[in-house]
Amino acid sequence: MHTKRLDTSPAAIAMAGELLRRGELVAFPTETVYGLGGHALDERAVAAIFTAKGRPANDPLIVHITAATDLPLVAATVPPLAGRLAAACWPGPLTLIVPRHPRVPLTVTAGRETVAVRVPSHPIAQELLRAAGVPVAAPSANRFGHTSPTTADHVLADLDGRIAAVIDGGATPIGIESTVLDCTTDPPTLLRPGGISLETLTDLIGEVQLRSQPTADEAHGLTAPGLLERHYAPDHELWLFSGKPDSVLARLRAETEAALARGLRVGLLLPEEDLALMHDLPVERESLGPTSDPAIIARRLYAALRALDERQPDRMFTRDLDEAGLGRALRDRLRRAATRVIVVDEETGKQ
Repeated sequence: MHTKRLDTSPAAIAMAGELLRRGELVAFPTETVYGLGGHALDERAVAAIFTAKGRPANDPLIVHITAATDLPLVAATVPPLAGRLAAACWPGPLTLIVPRHPRVPLTVTAGRETVAVRVPSHPIAQELLRAAGVPVAAPSANRFGHTSPTTADHVLADLDGRIAAVIDGGATPIGIESTVLDCTTDPPTLLRPGGISLETLTDLIGEVQLRSQPTADEAHGLTAPGLLERHYAPDHELWLFSGKPDSVLARLRAETEAALARGLRVGLLLPEEDLALMHDLPVERESLGPTSDPAIIARRLYAALRALDERQPDRMFTRDLDEAGLGRALRDRLRRAATRVIVVDEETGKQ
């Protein structure tokens, strides 16, 4: 049976809300990416999310609520810092790690006594949460580890027949996942960069520490989603070049020419000004937009990566971006998606 594509009419949203209350799975747009929603307090619905995605049990889910006033539904306590950040950033692309309420199944939190929570700002997500009337666990609506979806078509490409419905709300406006901040540590810990920048967080609350390398064992899973070394990945090989732009582009061109000489089909995923420099190369190409506007690059990243991947190149090449603002999140996603990271003058292979 195919997944039902719903529009954004009140009747369709009401139907989707009823499906969620019944324990069915519904994908829906948020301001970041499309989420795969299930009733967060229903263990069978939560289990169905993991099954549909092929997601390992040690990778926790984010619980979506309608407003900060709903935090007591899923949090045992609300740290003062979390309350301050919720007031400043919600609704929006910030996920907060807080102590888990006993009513939240441990399957949601990968066995941990903390839970990841956020309030999405997308109007369709807000309408759906109100229609459902329950907290909704929602990882990205794609096959586990695959490139995240920013359109309903992306969702169906990965999950058609595995979920009840997808609400087609068009392309998502931010395009990369939420920032995840652990409010149970002192100082708070940035676990995953995303739609809210590190600079914004430090302006709001002062010191923020960066996470160490995550680990997970059988008893305690990862603290938050999106921390695995290999994630957001296309089906075909992606090489990421890192270093000073001029040196990186020279090396990227050399690798492209070498691959073409071997008869390989090459795809380039680059900012528009870089592609202009590569106009003479017989390659597939997808523009990320101008380097002067990281918001455009974020919005295009996953769609461009999927589009290039669908052309089935033997190898795809991309490069790192500046680390300021959204650039930190873009670097994070590209490094996790890459099969191989090449630091110019120093090469490292990724498993």
